[in-house]
Amino acid sequence: MIGFLSGKVLSAKPTKLIIDVNGVGYLVNISITTFEKIADQKEVALYIYTNVREDAIVLFGFSSESEKEMFELLISVNGIGPKLAQSILSGIQVDELKQAIQTSDISRIVAVPGVGRKTAERIFVELKGKVDSMPELEGILHTGNVRGEAIAALTTLGYNLKIAEKITREILTIDSSISIEDLIRRALSQLNR
Repeated sequence: MIGFLSGKVLSAKPTKLIIDVNGVGYLVNISITTFEKIADQKEVALYIYTNVREDAIVLFGFSSESEKEMFELLISVNGIGPKLAQSILSGIQVDELKQAIQTSDISRIVAVPGVGRKTAERIFVELKGKVDSMPELEGILHTGNVRGEAIAALTTLGYNLKIAEKITREILTIDSSISIEDLIRRALSQLNR
């Protein structure tokens, strides 16, 4: 099984990547979150999950071990395959998903395209105890709550969920100790340019 790949980026699209590893091109499925982290890089290193099916071997790549671990937890849930797990990780950050599972925040999970109420409930039931054992991600206690509140405020004001998540993530990357009020203010000023 392939567990890690490092090489030159031949082609990068939001959900697919071709990596040249010593002359061999590997087609790797990636989440939008991973794509955003590697989009401008000429060389990448990805953690790989190898999905072996009857008719194909499909690779899924992740920019962090925590994202790969969450992917593996998601596909362990009855009814969630690799494609849906990839879609979930494209729609929500790992730390936000972990927090949503711990707090049973169903509205946050069903906001991800392709995830209905029953699937979200299955995720809660099957993963609640398992995500608790995942290592804490940096800043989850502060930025997770602030980010979630800011995203909720922006979507309530009518902004697109994906755009609200992207702007708040960018702002929090620059200043992780920002207050909720300043975060919303900065996000609104960027959104209204």
